Amino acid sequence: MTRIDSHLHVFAKVSAEFPREPTPVCPPDREETAEKLLAEMEANGIDQAMLVQTGGTEIKHHAYLLHCLKTYPDRFLGIGLVPPNLSEPEDHMDRLTDGTGIIGFRLSSIGGPRDPFTRINIKEIKTYPIWKHAAEKDYVLWLYPRAIDAHLLQHLIDAFPQVRIVLNHLGICPGKDKFSWDAKGRPRIETVEYNPAFHTTHRLACFENVMMHISGQYAFSNEAYPYRDLARWHQRILDLFGAKRLMWATDFPWILEDPGYGQLTGLLKELLPDLRDDEYDDIMGENAKRFLRFPNRA
Repeated sequence: MTRIDSHLHVFAKVSAEFPREPTPVCPPDREETAEKLLAEMEANGIDQAMLVQTGGTEIKHHAYLLHCLKTYPDRFLGIGLVPPNLSEPEDHMDRLTDGTGIIGFRLSSIGGPRDPFTRINIKEIKTYPIWKHAAEKDYVLWLYPRAIDAHLLQHLIDAFPQVRIVLNHLGICPGKDKFSWDAKGRPRIETVEYNPAFHTTHRLACFENVMMHISGQYAFSNEAYPYRDLARWHQRILDLFGAKRLMWATDFPWILEDPGYGQLTGLLKELLPDLRDDEYDDIMGENAKRFLRFPNRA
């Protein structure tokens, strides 16, 4: 069976060849390369992976991602970013996907009315052009929405049922001022036990074109690996989406120090121990291969 890590990040040191926007967690001289990732994948029986852009939204900032996709075309596909203030994103999207291996774009801000009870005109939503062009060009949309935007998703997904949608990291939507970086340089999202995602992104299970990531546990859990305080969340997601619409991922490189790449390859058996073998195979890679159309390896 194919094993696919369906969400992670790689980046090079800042250079003329590979420019990016440094941050305190990813300073200019830090690198987490595709070769380092491939070594972890080989050691743990993972065949392919989805590389998600980090380090900037401009075309030039995608240089290292594009390099990795060109160098290892049978191992990786990519997800790009769109500049947040780009009023006409179509050219940007097409340039990044023209035979490159980038198949879609990640969105966090959706841009619409904050009141969930207001009347919604989807054409007035800021990211509407991105959704429309994704529908026209068969691009995937990779969603990690803010809590204030989550109620808008059902309107857009209902309007564009042909767009393949992937909800990141258990469908959790970071609230205002709830995102930080922990002492190990990993994202940390403050959540409550009964998360509002149960009433927003988790309800998107009714749409057949929506998949969910089983990933990012370290950012939400108050316990060490295997994050047993999230077992109920995982069972709820499995009950809602079913095993055919879930995809496993590590969120490399943030997990390298704690708990380690190898540990995460065994997380499903810790948190969903009653999965049948075929369900396990689906979540660990077969769903990603089908839904994201990973190529056959040479």
